[in-house]
Amino acid sequence: MNHPRLALDPVIHSPIRFSITAALAAVDEADFKSVRDAVEISDSVLSKQISTLEEAGYVTVRKIFVGKRPRTYISLTARGRKAWGTHVRALREIAG
Repeated sequence: MNHPRLALDPVIHSPIRFSITAALAAVDEADFKSVRDAVEISDSVLSKQISTLEEAGYVTVRKIFVGKRPRTYISLTARGRKAWGTHVRALREIAG
């Protein structure tokens, strides 16, 4: 029998990335500022963590202009949603 900890995803397991992924799992898409404020981190920290999640294929980033201002939207990919579900199930199994 394999221990459920083996199903934990090291990319998601970081507390900040876990919080970002949790925020994104609740919506189809979120703007950068909303995620930043929900997770209570700086722009630079969010950018770095989003890059890590994007490299893993867990999020997509969409940039548009509203007037002359750029706006960034982030969403979980199907792969990211699957990884999130697997990670949360493993945590629940460990917690009993």
